[in-house]
Amino acid sequence: MMNNTATLLKGIQCFTLLSMVAITGCSTRTNSPSLSTGNVGYGDSKEVETLTNEFGLTDLHILAESMTGSLLTSPLMASNSKPTFTIQEVKNKTSEYIDTKAITNKIRVKLQKSNAVRFMSDAEDEVGALSEIQRQGQSPRYKKTPKNQKLGKAEGASYRLFGEITSIVKRAGDIMNVDYTLTLQVEDLATSEIVWTDEKEIRKTSERSMF
Repeated sequence: MMNNTATLLKGIQCFTLLSMVAITGCSTRTNSPSLSTGNVGYGDSKEVETLTNEFGLTDLHILAESMTGSLLTSPLMASNSKPTFTIQEVKNKTSEYIDTKAITNKIRVKLQKSNAVRFMSDAEDEVGALSEIQRQGQSPRYKKTPKNQKLGKAEGASYRLFGEITSIVKRAGDIMNVDYTLTLQVEDLATSEIVWTDEKEIRKTSERSMF
């Protein structure tokens, strides 16, 4: 009788242990961030996005292309040979989160690739540059600071490029329109005159699904 009881208890213990292992294993697989429930593939980043009416990559491309094209063909650029610019991050005046740093970077990249302008450090870049010069000057690793890294050698910008993005949302029944407007301006830092400004508007329309 004792042998049968001991065997029964051992069987219950084994079953309990196996159940705990199985539950832990299932939990681990469910919470693993490296697993996907579907196929993953690459799409064309230039393809028009139609998933939502929120600001997206297509809107970024449209606005950057339009505004840089306008600036590069403006009288300001026609009367200057590779003018020097500093660019400030576009301000977000919409009601949604927009990575305005991405807009600013896209505009700067397109203008830089045109080889028609030169960009000088902005306020954020300046902090990093001064910190690096100080680090090299104080570190025993370097024999001496190169001549071209001494203070007082940097060239200032002649123009400041800045702007903002706004949005207007309108609903009528199941239809919703979102109008985005990007406005950019160029200031002559010597005179404070706004020497160029332009804006680009895009509208995104969505219809509420019945399901």
